[in-house]
Amino acid sequence: MGYQFLFNLALILLSTKLFGMLTRKFKMPQVVGALAAGLILGPAMLGWLQETEFIDMMAELGVIVLMFTAGLETDIKELKKSGKASFVIALIGVIVPLAGGFGLAYFFNHEGINDASASIFLQNIFIGIILTATSVSISVETLKEMGKLNTRAGNAILGAAIIDDILGIVALTIVTSLADSSVNVAIVLLKIVAFFVFAIVFGIVFYLIFGKLQKYYNKDLRRFVIIAFVFCLLLSYLAEVWFGVADITGAFIAGVVVSNTQRAKYIASRFETTSYMLLSPVFFASIGLKVSLPGMSTSIIVFSVLLLIVAILTKIVGCGLGAKMCRYSNAEALQIGCGMISRGEVALIVANKGAALGLMSTTFFGPIIITVVATTIIAPILLKLVFRSKKKADGQSAVEAEEKSPLAEGLAEIYEYSQAAKTAPEEEEPESIIKKKKSESKKNS
Repeated sequence: MGYQFLFNLALILLSTKLFGMLTRKFKMPQVVGALAAGLILGPAMLGWLQETEFIDMMAELGVIVLMFTAGLETDIKELKKSGKASFVIALIGVIVPLAGGFGLAYFFNHEGINDASASIFLQNIFIGIILTATSVSISVETLKEMGKLNTRAGNAILGAAIIDDILGIVALTIVTSLADSSVNVAIVLLKIVAFFVFAIVFGIVFYLIFGKLQKYYNKDLRRFVIIAFVFCLLLSYLAEVWFGVADITGAFIAGVVVSNTQRAKYIASRFETTSYMLLSPVFFASIGLKVSLPGMSTSIIVFSVLLLIVAILTKIVGCGLGAKMCRYSNAEALQIGCGMISRGEVALIVANKGAALGLMSTTFFGPIIITVVATTIIAPILLKLVFRSKKKADGQSAVEAEEKSPLAEGLAEIYEYSQAAKTAPEEEEPESIIKKKKSESKKNS
């Protein structure tokens, strides 16, 4: 067994943290630094790191844990409130980019410049489908970093992104079924419905079993972390392999289920540490490692620039319009639109699938990669700007907002909770000990 993976992992962790610190100095989210680290060290620039099977697996685990923690931190009541709105936002947020991508491809894509086997019409539709894909993991990490994940806009972004993923699968299936007769749209739709029915039943069963285990094994809290993680991995696996739904959807639903248990805060604190220290940096760096730009003609470079503009504007307009229709404020509509911009690894997966089926020419891989990288970097920057502008409108200065570090608060809470858990009697919850300490400190002050 080679040990190169240890050096690669060390290099990824060091570079993502250094670049993260640098971007934070420029008032940008640290996730931008992690993405930049992968881009600079990867094949696109220095070539010091290459995409490997180990990095891919670590990255996949990283995005699963990231979405699981997002589910753990989600207020189920707020998520229910934004349910209908999320569907409207996702629906319009799919239709507008689909139309925009198709319209742009219509003017550039013709028989002389492509080597795809499918009809020109299907190829143009497929470019639009690539633009419908949203990579919510980038927005989730940014919102968590700013402490805005559990806001009204944050919950709408989460809900809309999950539905967006489902609608994207349906659209992709319809187009691929026209190019590949072995794909059955009805079966795909049936499997999606079956997954959500299964997830509800599985979630209820897990919740009941978990509740009973809490009564009998109250002292050792660590075992609950393991049980919760097993549930997350199982639901992620079953979603992807059995039902053809994205594994991150299964992970998010698992997190929402666990968030309703008594040990949710303790479990979340443990996963936050693991995700921040190891898994998330590898995932975000891996996106940059996927980038390898081919040679492009002048017309394709122009297409790349226009595709990027269309990709950004159609999501902001589409999702923002959906939010306004559901009576969100102008500021919230802009936040939701910006939160849905990032395409991330989702668009690359869809593009590869299309190329394999002859739905997309390799000529358009360069523009797709540029769009993926640019939207992935731009999305967190725009998110921070639009949330900061709302703070100013509410009478808070940007300086005050920066003084409160979500990471510092999170680490302090983790330490406080773990200390309380160690000293807690069998019949007393750690949360109650923390509350007592806080009330005592207030009296002394």
